Amino acid sequence: MNEEAINGLKPERVWFYFSEISAIPRGSKNEKAVLEYIKKTAAAMGLKSKQDKVGNVVVMKPASQGKEQSPTVVLQVHTDMVCEKNRDVQHDFLKDGIKFHREGNFIKADGTTLGSDDGIGVASLLALLEDKSLVHGPIEGLFTIDEETGLTGANHIEPGFITGKIMMNLDSEEEGVLYIGCAGGLDTTMTIPVKRKAVAGKVSVFTVMVRGLKGGHSGVDIHLGRANALKLLTRTLMAIDSGTKMKMKLVSLEGGSKHNAIPREAEATIVVPAADEAKVREIAAECEATFKNAFATTDPDAKVLVEKAKKAKPAFDDKSKAAVLDALNGFPHGVIRMSSDIPDLVETSTNVAVMKTSAAGVTIVTSQRSSIESEKDMIAAQVASVAKLAGARIKVSDGYPGWQPNVGSAVLAKGKNVYRSLYGKEPAVKAIHAGLECGIINDRVGGGVDTISFGPTIIGPHSPDEHVAIDSVEKFYNYLAEMVKSLA
Repeated sequence: MNEEAINGLKPERVWFYFSEISAIPRGSKNEKAVLEYIKKTAAAMGLKSKQDKVGNVVVMKPASQGKEQSPTVVLQVHTDMVCEKNRDVQHDFLKDGIKFHREGNFIKADGTTLGSDDGIGVASLLALLEDKSLVHGPIEGLFTIDEETGLTGANHIEPGFITGKIMMNLDSEEEGVLYIGCAGGLDTTMTIPVKRKAVAGKVSVFTVMVRGLKGGHSGVDIHLGRANALKLLTRTLMAIDSGTKMKMKLVSLEGGSKHNAIPREAEATIVVPAADEAKVREIAAECEATFKNAFATTDPDAKVLVEKAKKAKPAFDDKSKAAVLDALNGFPHGVIRMSSDIPDLVETSTNVAVMKTSAAGVTIVTSQRSSIESEKDMIAAQVASVAKLAGARIKVSDGYPGWQPNVGSAVLAKGKNVYRSLYGKEPAVKAIHAGLECGIINDRVGGGVDTISFGPTIIGPHSPDEHVAIDSVEKFYNYLAEMVKSLA
């Protein structure tokens, strides 16, 4: 299927390598096989590589003849991908490769994330390293690990691992845009302890499910106002709780899977008096209609489903149920503030990302982002305050810094000139409300690395709706090659 999808696409070697790495499972923290592939491929090209303690790989390509004195350019990509799938899709991300197909001008996976973030960057870097016709200075191809779940590779690069002072990050998602800054972020994780009581009497047990949402990247898509499955499920449960005679009993909550993805699906097991069975279905239908109306543009396929479940385990007592639902309802989600300095840039946001029920209670993972460090800390503290009211245990991650824009960057000026000469128009220059590795790498290797980021057009990253625009890949790669040539 993959070979058929890429047949005839340009640049041929980019799509060849994308198909190759798509066959290799490479979810975050499972990059060993793809790193081995990269090292073997580099060796077959006659290029040397090295790997650091955490797993990052650098492939060194010597300069073309006569260009040995040109500045060393670092081309940086990350090797991992977000692993999300629709619930009805059978796919093991630890064993199965990604299957994709062509739909018009787009490449899209079959019910899973595509991995074009940052698979197209990886494939393009391999194709460029292979190209013997390209005139270039010294190149360091930096392949980092675990960008999506912790920026682990970037955070552990040691000084001296790369030497170049010009870097191009190939992990942006809008062709024709040069990025010069990004938000910093952190995660706030809360566990609300719960007490349980046996359920007595004649009862009905249900699974209440929210399905059909688009989800998306919790940074670049947060401004689109898409529905959050955890928040919609909470609203549904509170409506059932207030609308049934003897009050609902809550057994478990599950939803979301990644800290950096807007959750698309969520479900809860509940217990109600048998006499309220019809009422539960009625309330769920009313909630679905409400959500379809409220999110008609962003999530027209929103569904609230109710299915009979097996015999219930002991349920939360009323105090625990109230604490969990009130906390979920109270947590802020979405855009907190837009930038006053850069048009259309989200400055600060928060994402209610994951919830799981265990013996310890209900654990809720949230993520906060901001281009201003103090505002990132502010919204994390606000989330923690709601959690404290629920009696939760709270853990805040170390987080990562933002990337401060440099409008006077020499590589930015070069990038604008090259784009203008290639395509006859000015590229947009932006900062992005997502975590790129640029600022961290610069800090880790001792500073002074002049950096820009660019990439092809990728829509719906971090969700099974992810797709990449075919024509944008060719424009992106041609631009990358021309930038490398012009910097020699």
